[in-house]
Amino acid sequence: MVCRTGSPLDLTDLEIVNPQAARSIIILSPEADDPDTYVIKTMLALTNNPHRRKEPYHIVAEIHDEKNLQVAKMVGREEAQIALIGDLISRITVQTCRQSGLSVVYTELLNFGGDEIYFKEEPALVGKTFGETLLAFEDSAVMGLHTKDGRTLLNPLMETPIAVGDKVIAISEDDDSVKLSGLTNLGIDESAIQAKPAAAPAPERTLILGWNDRGVISSRNWTINVAPGSQATVVANIADFGRRVAETKNQSVTFKEGDTTDRHTLDALDIPAFDHIIVLSYSDLDDAQRADAQTLITLLHLRDMSERTGKDFSIVSEMVDVRNRELAEVTRADDFIVSDQLVSLWLSQVSENKELNAVFADLFDPEGSEIYLKPAQNYVRPGTPVNFYTVVQAARRRNEVAIGYRLGNDAHDAAKSYGVVVNPDKSNQVTFAEGDKVVVIAES
Repeated sequence: MVCRTGSPLDLTDLEIVNPQAARSIIILSPEADDPDTYVIKTMLALTNNPHRRKEPYHIVAEIHDEKNLQVAKMVGREEAQIALIGDLISRITVQTCRQSGLSVVYTELLNFGGDEIYFKEEPALVGKTFGETLLAFEDSAVMGLHTKDGRTLLNPLMETPIAVGDKVIAISEDDDSVKLSGLTNLGIDESAIQAKPAAAPAPERTLILGWNDRGVISSRNWTINVAPGSQATVVANIADFGRRVAETKNQSVTFKEGDTTDRHTLDALDIPAFDHIIVLSYSDLDDAQRADAQTLITLLHLRDMSERTGKDFSIVSEMVDVRNRELAEVTRADDFIVSDQLVSLWLSQVSENKELNAVFADLFDPEGSEIYLKPAQNYVRPGTPVNFYTVVQAARRRNEVAIGYRLGNDAHDAAKSYGVVVNPDKSNQVTFAEGDKVVVIAES
């Protein structure tokens, strides 16, 4: 990593860091009124430099305003992978608020400290189907295919054949650990496999406390994520608030102006009646510490209300500073979305492998296949020890890819990753109980 002082908009200053020899280039948004302008100008300075190299750059950049995305893509062309930051965090928040533990799964996939996503061409798999590859690895979880012609397919049809030049997309400890097991006796317990149908989607009630510009995007994403007849109530300490709420197809949205840190405001909302609660940060109005302090106060009130009513609330909270997450863990919220941390992890991962941009875009897209945490009893019989090969086989028969599980007893234990285990060794046995979940990639 090269560190120098200078303006990234100045061609002479750029030459100091020798971008011609860079393996990848990350362009961060500055602390400015119009940060996207600086990002776009920096890309122009790189791509249109008369002294630039002939080989394509590998540029990774962040854009905040959706209206600037198309221009950024025109400037970066095939050389740049661009993330629309607000939309990225919004999609993660929307998906996570309806599935406790999902933020831990996302962090595990993005974090360099645990298992990551790798691409591996394996000639021995040519001619086999995608479904067969799911059981071909002991300590790697196959999640999709990267075809020879450049397509990224997450959870394709199980009958999809593996062709020469295709790569499996797998979660593994390292790139050299994506190896075929060679096992023939997988110990699959057919008698333990269950095929319970998924419950029909029902209307949901969601409460949003707090607001920022990503909230509008979130409400737009709800359109295809919830059943018709769903309702959302937004409470924020912002004047003239109604015009900021986007219309949705399946979900009506109402708003109330109020102080979300005020206990009287919260008591008047009948919080136990809501299925999901999202606590958004006032990050657009306050600095990080003040915004997180308001979030923390709101969470403390919600924890106290949960203890007094005896009802657990499904709570997703957005934090700005990752250091404040440890303080907030005392509130026992289900999930914490640390915006800046997730963005940093995304930028780092895509700077290592630009093909990951398509993987993450597909995972976070409300259409197509996404990550779900589904009742384990829908796949295998509770109380029966099974290995994870059995779980993978059960999910395969439902046209889903099992990549892990969550144990309910550890849901509030940070030391045990809140009960989430991604990419377990498939020979290891686990006994599921009521409330446990299987982490799958599925279309719905």
